[in-house]
Amino acid sequence: MPGRTTETPDLRPLGRALALTQAAMVTERAFRAFWLAVSLVLLAGAIAAFGFAGQLPGDAPLWAAVLAAAAVLAAILWGLRRFQWPSRAEAMQRLDRRLPGRPLAALADAQAIGTADPASAALWQIHRARMRILASRARPVPPDLNLARHDPYALRLVALTAAALALLFGAPQRIGEMAGLTSPAGAAIGPSWEGWITPPAYTERPGLYLNEIDRAQFRVPQGARVIVRFYGAPGDLAVTQDLGERTEGDETGQAAEFAAMQSGRLSIDGPGGRNWEVIVEPDAAPDIQATGAMHRARGGVMELPFEARDDHGITAGEAVITLDLEAVDRNHGLSLPPEPRDPLQLDLPLPIAGDRDEFDELLREDLSQHPWAHLPVQVVLRATDAAGQSGESEVIAGALPGRRFFEPAAKAVAEIRRDLLWNAENAPRAAQLMRAMLHRAEGAFRDEAVPAALRESVRAIESRLDEGTLNRDARDELATKLWDLALLIEEGELANARERLRRIQDQLDEAMRSGATQQEIQDLMDELREAMRDYMQMLAEQPRERGEADPGEQMEITGNQIQELMNRIQELMEEGRMDEAAELMARLNELMENLQVTEGEGGESMPGAESMEGLGDTLGDQQSLADDTFRELQDQFDRTRPGDDDRQEGDTDEETGERTGDRGGADQMDDLAERQQALRERLREQLLQTLPGEGTPEGDGALDSLDESRRAMDEAAEALRDDDARTALERQAEAMDALREGLRQFNDAMRQDRAEGAEGEDGQDGREQGAGRDPLGRERSGNRSADGESGTAVPGEDPRERARELMDEIRRRSAERDRPETERDYLNRLIERF
Repeated sequence: MPGRTTETPDLRPLGRALALTQAAMVTERAFRAFWLAVSLVLLAGAIAAFGFAGQLPGDAPLWAAVLAAAAVLAAILWGLRRFQWPSRAEAMQRLDRRLPGRPLAALADAQAIGTADPASAALWQIHRARMRILASRARPVPPDLNLARHDPYALRLVALTAAALALLFGAPQRIGEMAGLTSPAGAAIGPSWEGWITPPAYTERPGLYLNEIDRAQFRVPQGARVIVRFYGAPGDLAVTQDLGERTEGDETGQAAEFAAMQSGRLSIDGPGGRNWEVIVEPDAAPDIQATGAMHRARGGVMELPFEARDDHGITAGEAVITLDLEAVDRNHGLSLPPEPRDPLQLDLPLPIAGDRDEFDELLREDLSQHPWAHLPVQVVLRATDAAGQSGESEVIAGALPGRRFFEPAAKAVAEIRRDLLWNAENAPRAAQLMRAMLHRAEGAFRDEAVPAALRESVRAIESRLDEGTLNRDARDELATKLWDLALLIEEGELANARERLRRIQDQLDEAMRSGATQQEIQDLMDELREAMRDYMQMLAEQPRERGEADPGEQMEITGNQIQELMNRIQELMEEGRMDEAAELMARLNELMENLQVTEGEGGESMPGAESMEGLGDTLGDQQSLADDTFRELQDQFDRTRPGDDDRQEGDTDEETGERTGDRGGADQMDDLAERQQALRERLREQLLQTLPGEGTPEGDGALDSLDESRRAMDEAAEALRDDDARTALERQAEAMDALREGLRQFNDAMRQDRAEGAEGEDGQDGREQGAGRDPLGRERSGNRSADGESGTAVPGEDPRERARELMDEIRRRSAERDRPETERDYLNRLIERF
């Protein structure tokens, strides 16, 4: 067997690799032994660079320096104890472990047996030659500097970070101050000082270090805090200033702190003192003004546009509304002096995100139920900044907007309610007026519950007066009932439907906040859909409010859009995304507050919209007539088909010589001809009505298409009278094609009119909505291609032509008697459906 240490390998070719590996081992062991000492030195230097030691009171800086030096010394001694210089053998062993086959150890071996055998000796030399080749490939082994297992708390990383920050933002020259703290003699060098200026946080301006300001003049914002600290014997240094009253300090006079409120001089008197002229930039008070008149929006909501600005941003705002008693027409129930009421205070809306230095906003509030609604008021807008300064607008005078009632009875009830809230002494007069409304009340109100509600209100007032219990709370409760009664008279069941809808929305909002179960969410969404459907149906049946709002300010939304919005809300809730669901629910509430129900694809009611609906009905009736004509054509085919022994309707009647089936078919064709003629006359009358796009190329083209459809209908009726069902069916297909083309052109004309109307609107929201987006910001379904389709058709192919081809193929196949009965039934159902 081979033995060891009998030969010494020649390591000269490996000298460089061995030296570098040994150096790497020295570095590695030094890192592991002295990382703690280096970390403590870096931490101490960072603390000194930021001046933290100088802020300690009394002799604390000296003791801190002593503790830091002791800690560093202990860490060095601990490192020296652990550190061991690596030997050359250790380096060779590490290098050998990185080589395959351990060639360095193999070269140190000697042949133990068979040395006298030439073959054995030759084999041994070949082995050594191979090991020398492997050893020549040796490369230096890098050091392992991973200290994670030696420093589990990452103290070295904290020290490196602190040192980097000190180099970037600290004052490295202060590190030398630590040396002066290590001995009492350091204090004899002389007095020193430090100073800082900290601007108010809302200015978002950086602080200043007075020791580094070399210029004679600088600027600071008003309210900036000036802090000065002295080191050395008391009385050696002092501060003089006329920037503001000194507010804080210490008993020894070694510190001063005050706010810079006015421009002036700041001086440090004594050895190493400085002198500056400080210009204090004043903090201006906020400025707020109304940019338009107070007006009533849809639903009686008060709107007041305003703009506000401040040099450092506005933090709060409010609108203060007071009654302008001198401008009130003091007649009827207002002749009594009003009960004292506090001014109405409304929080102003502020930008949620973005800059508050300067912005425009709109105050919206529904004050319809306030006693001052429709009465003269004075409004003052007030804004406050972060410094606590306030700015006010000029007085805005006008009538406080509120909901308007157009039904005389509803308007009377609303005025009775206002008089009660104006002064409780109007109660007898209110009861008397409501009794007058009950005179001959049978049939005077749309809702039968109104007379009973009036009687209940009269009894409530008179009983309270008799008992002397008509206090403020009872009066306010009665006012709430009278408001609901006025809504019931004005809107009928629509008010109840709206209240039900709002109640369910509140329940759903509470479910989102409280984390309801999936089943509870599903039940509430089902109730919401049902309430929304009832509300929209009743709203569509109500006449549009007269003079309520400019049509350009109304919001448009269709039932399908509301349904999509509710579906999305339910999806978000089921996914647990309650914040997003709450945002969409708030959007839904906003939509319902400004709802204008539209039919079809949505949009404003355009001229000729009702005529368009009539044309659509005509097209549907023509399609139904074409289907009946096709069935009659099939029956004719059955009656004339030879070899069908099962026919019965076509049998000859021996007495009359007539074919009974032919006689029934003739009657059927006459009936179809009369229906076709009636449709032609209906279309003629519709051509005389107001249609969209009159005078435009689209409108003229649509009229030509309708006239072509009318001529095709006339020819179809003539063919039906001649018992030519096949020709009649062809003419009917032409009539339907022309009618569809006319409807498409009318739709184009309506979209063009709507787009032109939208471009004329002043509001940006109106432009965006009229330009082809629904209230949710998505593309409207009206934004279709020129052929009237929604963009899902096959490119390069006319979808109407394709539909005609499919229908013709279905009719052809259904007329083939050799096809299975089940297939023909299916094809006939397709024809009936489409």
